[in-house]
Amino acid sequence: MPKAPEKSPPSKQVAAFDVNRIPVAPADIVAAAATIRGAVIATEFNHSRTLSEICGCDIWLKFENLQFTSSFKERGALNRLSALSAEQRRRGVIAMSAGNHALGVAYHAKRLGTPATIVMPIGTPMVKVENTKRHGAEVIITGQTLEEAGQFASERGKARGLTLIHPYDDPLIIAGQGTIALEMLQAAPSLETLVVPIGGGGLISGMAIAARSLKPGLRIIGVEARLYPSMYNVIKGKHLPMRGDTLAEGIAVKEPGRITTDIVRHLVDDVLLVSEDEIERAVATLISIEKTVVEGAGAAGLAAVLAAPDAFRGRQVGLVLTGGNIDTRLIASVLTRELAREGRLTQLAIDIVDRPGQLAVVSNLLGEAGANIIEVSHQRTFSDLPAKATLLELVIETRDKAHLDEVLARLGASGFKVRL
Repeated sequence: MPKAPEKSPPSKQVAAFDVNRIPVAPADIVAAAATIRGAVIATEFNHSRTLSEICGCDIWLKFENLQFTSSFKERGALNRLSALSAEQRRRGVIAMSAGNHALGVAYHAKRLGTPATIVMPIGTPMVKVENTKRHGAEVIITGQTLEEAGQFASERGKARGLTLIHPYDDPLIIAGQGTIALEMLQAAPSLETLVVPIGGGGLISGMAIAARSLKPGLRIIGVEARLYPSMYNVIKGKHLPMRGDTLAEGIAVKEPGRITTDIVRHLVDDVLLVSEDEIERAVATLISIEKTVVEGAGAAGLAAVLAAPDAFRGRQVGLVLTGGNIDTRLIASVLTRELAREGRLTQLAIDIVDRPGQLAVVSNLLGEAGANIIEVSHQRTFSDLPAKATLLELVIETRDKAHLDEVLARLGASGFKVRL
């Protein structure tokens, strides 16, 4: 469970931050909004009654997963591309990305007639690789991490005279991402808290600058995957390890930006960490309740609220569903795993006598208990049971954990030894 942010201290004030320390100002974000208007969708920002009831606070959702490329990254990418000189456009651009920045750069570069090369780390979801190619970009897959891909992109860009479009540590990128906060506060000026995923920090930096210029007392909470707590470590002076495969690969950044770190340090109230189980739950919840597909990084904000509801209770909370680019196979896995956690899908191992009719007995008991059999297999060879016994393995569907307990009790009362 993520550590709850403090409720009592006042939010950090924009007046306490020297805007001269970074080349981004509220006026830059307003200008970015004008630049991208008409080419980037002003996505819906809706109140969720069901999620509000579940979380104990008023939840508002910004559906950036409904952009054309299914990600907020279009905003910063277009703002940066629009600032290129004619010669820079002719030569082309290069970017490193785990996926969504790649899509934004590739799509808008093609619109603007600019050649684009995208460097993606090994392990980038294929849906993002294929969609980037579909927008006409040259895709190079190299590097175990985003940082390694970035080093390759920087070197290749210098060698070929390409302009590097950084995914987060660029004033124009930051300004473009900040336009989301302008739209959110225009639609719901009563917002008290923003909960924003953090990868390199471009999104939360831009949103923090914009939000505090409009409502200085607003609380701003960042969220990172527990496996990649890069900004958390820098801000809190910790040394938590960064490793492994996370469902939220879009925010799996080992080193946050220099510009973005400075902004987060001064304008963001807290940074929370969420586990893989919590991210999976949030993805499944958004599909189940909102009927919207969100990738792991995009669901991180909701994951934090679901994991620590007391920290947000009674508040007006705005969440950004940052992207929806997730493999269908992964969606299926997440949904199935969530059914298992809820006790709605369970694998049973039952020792039975190896003679005709035993499967029918078990099937009848399950049917009478209202359980549905999804899969069946007998294991006679690879088990430590006696030769006249067999291992019956079942996957069953039940309504919830209470119903599962009833089913298990009925099997036990009939003399069957069941293992989960």
